[in-house]
Amino acid sequence: MKKVGIMGGTFDPIHYGHLLAAETAREQGGLAEVWFIPSFVPPLKASDPGAASEQRYEMACLATEDHSAFRVLDIELKRGGVSYSYDTVSELAGLYPDVSFFYIIGSDRINDLSSWHRIEELAALIGFIGLERPGEPVLLDSLPAYLRRSITLAQMPGIGISSTLIREKLAAEQSIRYLVPDAVAGYIRRHGLYEA
Repeated sequence: MKKVGIMGGTFDPIHYGHLLAAETAREQGGLAEVWFIPSFVPPLKASDPGAASEQRYEMACLATEDHSAFRVLDIELKRGGVSYSYDTVSELAGLYPDVSFFYIIGSDRINDLSSWHRIEELAALIGFIGLERPGEPVLLDSLPAYLRRSITLAQMPGIGISSTLIREKLAAEQSIRYLVPDAVAGYIRRHGLYEA
């Protein structure tokens, strides 16, 4: 069965931290591919993202176009509404019955897995690749046994890049070179995104 990793998020904008996380999980988790799935309305974000959903999708496509194992799917954008992982994974499992899926998440998200929407049903459908970052310990012992069994840990290099940082730099008219791929920086410039 083909193993595919799922990277969910707003990607507002996508940056090298996202790409490094995907590549780390692909290599250490033995994944054939990683699929990026921009969310329409993420359940944990209080406000709307800065770029329109179509723009976030297009930037993700630009950022991943040079990697043969990376794909971008717009299933959450087409579905609309709040994006819950369970709904997305259920849809993917129906569309791709020959694929074994793994959700790629950072240390912070591993530690709060118990609070995810329909987590027991989700864990029955999918595994998790947890990216351990320096200074962010994973507290596996605090999770129920059914979750501990479904998590594979991978070591992620420390990289202090966030979408928030990039939006702040752009609003302050500072350079984002080396934080995002050149194609994404060009797209942001052309569309005047994240300006103050």
